[in-house]
Amino acid sequence: MRFGLFVPQGWRLDLAGIDTADHWATMLGVAKAAEDGPFESVWVFDHFHTVPVPTQEATHEAWTLMAGLAAATSRVRLGQMCTCMGYRNPAYLAKVAATVDVISGGRVEMGIGAGWYEHEWRAYGYGFPGAGDRIGMLDEGVQIMHQLWTTGTATLDGKHYQVNGAICRPLPLQDGGIPLWIAGGGEKKTLRIAARYARYTNFDSAPDGFRRKSEILAEHCRELGTDFDAITRSANYNVILGETDKDVQDRLAWMKAHQIRYGVPENTAEARVRMFADGPLVGTPELVAERLAELGGLGMSYAILNFAEVAYDRTALTLFTEKVAPEFS
Repeated sequence: MRFGLFVPQGWRLDLAGIDTADHWATMLGVAKAAEDGPFESVWVFDHFHTVPVPTQEATHEAWTLMAGLAAATSRVRLGQMCTCMGYRNPAYLAKVAATVDVISGGRVEMGIGAGWYEHEWRAYGYGFPGAGDRIGMLDEGVQIMHQLWTTGTATLDGKHYQVNGAICRPLPLQDGGIPLWIAGGGEKKTLRIAARYARYTNFDSAPDGFRRKSEILAEHCRELGTDFDAITRSANYNVILGETDKDVQDRLAWMKAHQIRYGVPENTAEARVRMFADGPLVGTPELVAERLAELGGLGMSYAILNFAEVAYDRTALTLFTEKVAPEFS
C-alpha cells in the first residue's frame, strides 16, 4: 500500500484561525512531516473557494503551491487532486507543470478532472458548461498535454480547444512525461479516458463503489486494448483516527465546532461531520488498518489521506505513521 498526504491549504477551512503570515510555514511543516514519514507524495486541491460553503477564509492556489513545494521539498512526489481542466488552457497548464517538474527534479504528478464546483466556476467567469462539455474539455486537454510532454509540440483542432504548433520546452524530466491521474468515476466517458491515457485513477473510496468503478475501468481497457493491470487505482480518504473511540468522537466534535466558528451553518456542519464519520478510515489504529487491508484486497493500492486537523494538531498523523502505516510497509 502506498500513501499520499493532503497538505492543508485552506479549502476545507483547514487553515482558518491561523495568521496568513504563518500559512506557508504551516503548509510546509506538514509537507516536511510527510517527507520524514511513510508518505510517497503530498497533495493539494485545485479550488478557489472554501467548502462546504464559500467563505472569506483563505484558499491558496494549487499550482503556485506546487512550485513552492517543488523548491522546498526533496523526496516526496507532488500532486493535485485534482486540477480542473476548465480553469486553465491545457497547453498553458502543460507548460506550467513541465516547469514545476524541472524545479522538483522530476517529482510532479498531474491529477486532472472535469471539475464540479459550480459556485467558483461562475464566480471566476468560466460559466458552467454541462457535464458532457466539461468531460469533452477533459478529453481534448489530456490529448494536448500528452502530445506536449511526449513530443514537445501539440496541434489539435478540437471542439473546445485549438492549438497549432504549441511548444513545450523544456520537456518534463520524467520519461514519457508527467504521470496522468484521471480523477472521477463517470462510467461512460471519464473512465474511458482513464483507460486510454491514465497511469493512475482516483475514484469512489467506498468498497462497493470502488469495486464497481474498477470493473467498468477494466471493461473499457479490454475494449481499447490497454493494460488494466498497469493502471494504479487510488482513492482519497478522510482519516479520523484516535487511540480510543472517545478520541475519535472528540475529533469529530472539534470538526463540527471549527466549521461553525468559521462561517458554516450548523446544519451544514452537522451533515459534513456525518459524511466524515461514515467514511471507512474512522476509528482506532487497529480498525483503520483492518479497513485499509480490505480495500487493498479490492485493488486499491494508493491511499491519499486527509487529516482535517493536521494544521493545528499532528497527533493523529503521528498515530497513523507509528501504528497504521507499518502494517503495510
